[in-house]
Amino acid sequence: MNEHDERGDTMTGVDPGRLDDQQLMKELETIHRTRHDTLLYGSNDALRAHNERMAQLEGEYLRRNPRRPVAAGRTREGARERGGCGETAAPRG
Repeated sequence: MNEHDERGDTMTGVDPGRLDDQQLMKELETIHRTRHDTLLYGSNDALRAHNERMAQLEGEYLRRNPRRPVAAGRTREGARERGGCGETAAPRG
């Protein structure tokens, strides 16, 4: 299968390493938006493909952004400070 084979792109998508930053973010936004419906209504194969693609995209994002900002409320310590009341904290700038 060559890089222009439509079936290859449809089944697995473009290699995340070949996407520019804007394309990668668009792919991540799309896959996160479709996650809930895939979990609830997708076949086992669809869910497996979704899991694999999400892992590829998120892995590439993390590779490119090893020092991404982490919100204090999204850490274990931050969760303990919230006292488990289910609040979410916005990232501190």
